[in-house]
Amino acid sequence: MTVQPERAETARALMLEIFPEGFEEQDAADGLELAAYTDAGGEERLWHAFGGVRRTHVAGDWAERWRDFHRPIRIGRLWVGPPWESPPSDALAVVIDPGRAFGTGSHPTTRLCLELLLDEGRTSLVDVGCGSGVLSIAALRLGFSPVVALDVDPQAVEATRLNAAVNGVTLDVRGGDAFAELLPQAGLTVANITLEAVGRLAPLVCSERLVTSGYLASENPLLPGLERVERREQEGWAADLFARERK
Repeated sequence: MTVQPERAETARALMLEIFPEGFEEQDAADGLELAAYTDAGGEERLWHAFGGVRRTHVAGDWAERWRDFHRPIRIGRLWVGPPWESPPSDALAVVIDPGRAFGTGSHPTTRLCLELLLDEGRTSLVDVGCGSGVLSIAALRLGFSPVVALDVDPQAVEATRLNAAVNGVTLDVRGGDAFAELLPQAGLTVANITLEAVGRLAPLVCSERLVTSGYLASENPLLPGLERVERREQEGWAADLFARERK
C-alpha cells in the first residue's frame, strides 16, 4: 500500500494501531510504501482503515524475513532485542518476544520513552498500557522499584508476565481499566498510548512526574495541573516529560 507524503504520519499511526507488532515502510516513487505480514483478518482491517490495499503472497523464506525485521536496539546502557539475538556484555538486556506482539522496543515512541527513563531518578513507577512489558522490564533493569504494569487487554497482561519471566524480573502486572479509578501512587508514571488516552489519563495520575508518548510530533497534549519539562522527537513521533505544577 502506498500513501502520499502528506499522509505519511497519519498512515503510520493507523498501521501501528492495526499491527502493534510492527510493519515495514520504504520510500517509493509516488510516496511511502507500507507493508505488513498478515492474514485475511488483517487485510480486512487495512481495507477499513485505508479503503484499498495490494496483496502479495510472501516467499517460502517469510519466517527468516520476519526475524530479520525484528532487530535489537541499543539506547544508552539498555539493549532491547528478540530472544534469538545475543546482547553485548556491557548492556542491561531486555528480551522481548515479538511473536507475542504489543511492542518490541523498536518503535520510535518506545525508544523515546526509554531515553527519558534513562535520565530520570530511580523511584517507583507505573506503566499504563504496558503492552509487551518492554518499558516496565527496562525500568526494573534500570533500578526503578517497585514497578506496576497495567493493561486492559488480557493478552497484553499475559505477554508482559511471560516476558518478565523470560527476563527473570519480579513485576507487578495487573489487568484492568486504567480510566476506572485513580492509578497506583508512584514517583513516575509512563503512558505510551494515544493522545486522546493521555488526556483522559492525566487527572488519574498519582505521581509527581509523567512520561507520555504514542502520538505524532505535530500533536501536543495539554494536561491541566502538569507542566511540560522536556519534549523529544524521532521520525515524526514525540514523547513528553511532565511534572506536577507547584502551588
